[in-house]
This record gives sequence, C-alpha cells and structure tokens, in this order.
Amino acid sequence: MKIRELMTTEVKTLKREHTLQEAAQMMSDLDVGIIPVANQGDHLEGVITDRDIVVRAVAKGMDINSTKINECLSPSVVTVSPEQTAQEAAKLMADNQVRRLPVVEDNRLVGIVAIGDLAVVGIHENEAGFALSEISEPGRPELH
Repeated sequence: MKIRELMTTEVKTLKREHTLQEAAQMMSDLDVGIIPVANQGDHLEGVITDRDIVVRAVAKGMDINSTKINECLSPSVVTVSPEQTAQEAAKLMADNQVRRLPVVEDNRLVGIVAIGDLAVVGIHENEAGFALSEISEPGRPELH
C-alpha cells in the first residue's frame, strides 16, 4: 500500500519564528508530539518535537515563551514520498528510530505518516511491529 493512501493530509505547521510555547500549545491542542516547521509554500525546514522542547530548551532553563522554534528544531528530517510503500516507510522508521515521517512531494510537505498508520493497515506480517521494536531500541543501552 502506498503512503498516499495512509498519510494524514491535514497537517498543521509552524514557522521558525514561532515560540516553543506556541509549539507546545499546538501539540497539546492537536494531541500530537511533532509539528512540521515549514515556510511559505510548505517547504519543510525541519520539525519540532515534544522531546526537542524538553531536552533542548526546558532542561537547559530556556524561556519557552521567548525562545523561538528555530533554536531547538530538528533540521535533519527523514522524509518519505507519497509514492513509497508502507514497507519502505516502516524500514525508514526502523533504520532511523523515528515514529513519524513527514511526507514530501516536489519539495512540499503534503502529509505525515505515523507508525500507527502502518500498523492499522496490517502491512506484511508484522513490519510495523518490527519497526516499533527497532525504534524502541535504546541508543545507549549501557544506560538502561
């Protein structure tokens, strides 16, 4: 099954100049843990995650009301094309230990796909489960 058939297309975005508080509020309102950061024309510039806010700002004592997303966003983002398959997306998620992939077509953000989207369609034999187990592997096992 193609990502185009699985992705969420109504994706809210923020700009680099929005504050972390605005990002956190949007995440709360939408009940999500990631907001794509895009400029005019929906060109993906990165993502801001709940973890980015906590680890890169709150833990360092930054003021979330004045700190801009630009200071904490994840600029290197793994993306998927709407024409790629669910299996390819699951492998990308596993290889990069991420649970969500922005969907980009012609350099424009057109959607987002999450591990749950892949699990719902029952992709081959448990690939979503495999991806999740790979994502859940600790980056530094010696700390666990």
